[in-house]
Amino acid sequence: MSLGRAVDSDRQLARLLQIGVVLEEMVEAGATHHVRREPQAVDEPVTELLAEAAEESAEHRERLEALIAELDADSVAYEEIEAVVEAQYAADDAFDDVLYDQLCNEETAYKFYDDLLRALGVTDDDADESTLAADAEFSLDRDRLVETLREIREEEAEGVETVTDMMERRT
Repeated sequence: MSLGRAVDSDRQLARLLQIGVVLEEMVEAGATHHVRREPQAVDEPVTELLAEAAEESAEHRERLEALIAELDADSVAYEEIEAVVEAQYAADDAFDDVLYDQLCNEETAYKFYDDLLRALGVTDDDADESTLAADAEFSLDRDRLVETLREIREEEAEGVETVTDMMERRT
């Protein structure tokens, strides 16, 4: 499924929201992994950052799952994604850095939500919605959907900025 096309059905929207849940679960599981498995790689400020990131991702996941439920679709169980993330870290000895990993996760999530909003016909907070998919009707409230996705996108942008600032202070 591409985000280059307009989203114009409940099925497409549910699928994309499920992808958002997986992204949030990956951030949550990755942050939790680093705190639990690599305590030597994380000092107190990084531990706090990762704990906040995991908490925020869990909240994002719950908000997305509520939207998915309104579309009469199922979400993806956190335990399934956590196992995949654990296997990924176990198999990858070339792990770069905890902060770099967190930055990549935050940037990926931000880009996903930005692209999803565009696929829904929402160009940005101040501009008029494009007509690409602005007329699409879903079985959930469109205004609440857009507001939720904008808020999550904004929090991901703040996460990128927080991690970037922390990385710059350490160089």
